[in-house]
Amino acid sequence: MQDLADRGLLSPRWRQVFDAVPRSRFMPPAIWRQLPDRCEPVTDPDEKLALVNSDEPVVIQLDDGAEGGPGVATSSNSQPSMVARMLGLLHAKDTHRVLEIGTASGYVAALLSERLGNEQVYSIEIDPVLAERAAAALANAGYHPHLRCGDGEQPWPGIGPVDGLISTCAVRYVPPALLRQVRPGGIVVAPLAREFWSGALVQLYVHDDGTAVGTFCGGASYMPMRSHRAVEAHPVDETTGRNRSAGLDPAQILSLGFALYAGARLPGVRVTHAETADGARVWASRDDGSAATAATGEDVWQYGPGFLWEEIEQAWHEYAVFGHPDACQFGLTVTDQGQQVWLRDPRSTINPSRRP
Repeated sequence: MQDLADRGLLSPRWRQVFDAVPRSRFMPPAIWRQLPDRCEPVTDPDEKLALVNSDEPVVIQLDDGAEGGPGVATSSNSQPSMVARMLGLLHAKDTHRVLEIGTASGYVAALLSERLGNEQVYSIEIDPVLAERAAAALANAGYHPHLRCGDGEQPWPGIGPVDGLISTCAVRYVPPALLRQVRPGGIVVAPLAREFWSGALVQLYVHDDGTAVGTFCGGASYMPMRSHRAVEAHPVDETTGRNRSAGLDPAQILSLGFALYAGARLPGVRVTHAETADGARVWASRDDGSAATAATGEDVWQYGPGFLWEEIEQAWHEYAVFGHPDACQFGLTVTDQGQQVWLRDPRSTINPSRRP
C-alpha cells in the first residue's frame, strides 16, 4: 500500500486500514484479468499472486455466473487505487454509518468494517452466489457487517438514514431512492456511466430538501448495476451513408471534460471508440437512426436522418469557447425530476441542444 500512500490516495488512518485487510482474502478460486477485448483466466499461482497484489481490477464473475456465456465480466474486486479514491471521498468519521451498493467480493465492506466497526456498515448484493461467497469471506476474515441480498437500487428498509453511501457498480443516473437513504449533509460517492462517456466518479452532498449536488472527480470505469446496463445498439441504415472530408480529429473528443459537456448537450448520443495507429476511430449513434464514424486523417461517414458529426463538432466549438474545461470543473445536481450537469457553478446548467 506504500504506492497508494505515496500517490496521496491514503490518509494515515486509511493506510492502517488497507494494511490490516489483505485483498487476497477476498478472492475466489477462479479469477480473470480484464483485457481490452476479453477476460483472460488466470490459473498459474504466481500469476494469480501478482495480479492480486497489483493495482488492477480482478474479475471474479463472468456472465452473471451463467455457464457457457460470451465471457463478459459482471463482477470484480476493484482496482485498489480506485477503491482508495472512493473511500477517501466519503470523508468517513468514526461515528459514521455507511451503505455500500454492490458487495461483490466483500473487500470494500471489510475495509469499511475495519475503519468504522461492523455495526456501522451495511452492504447489499443482488447476486445470491456472490452475496453468499462474500459473507463467508467476511466472516472468515473476522468481519460481520450488516449484509443483505437484494436490489441495491431499492431502499433498505429499517436502517434509517446513513452518513455515507458508496456504489461499487456504475449507474446511468443516481436513483432518488438512494438519496433518501442518506441524511442531510451526508455524502454519496458513485461512478456514473452514460451514453457519451464510459465512466466518471461523482461526489454528491445531500441537502435538506432531498436534492444532492456535487462535482465530478475524474474517470471511473465500473461494471454497471444490472438494471442500469446499456440498451441494445441503435439501428443504423447503412444504405444512407454519405461521406465528407475530415474535420475535427476524433481523438480530441475523448477527454472526460468534453464527454461530460457533450453528453449534456447531446443526450442520447452514444459514443464508442478504439485507438488506431494515427489516433482514434469513433462511432456515434442516436435512437433516431442518425450515426457517424470518424477516424483520424480519414473522411467522415454519416448515416440516417441527421448530421450527427456536425452536432458533435458544434458541441466541441462551444466547449472550446469555455476554455476546454477539465472534468473537475463539471458537477451534477440530482432531484426527483432528474439530474442536471453544470459547469463551474450549479446555476450554470448545460441544456440539451436543439437538433438541426
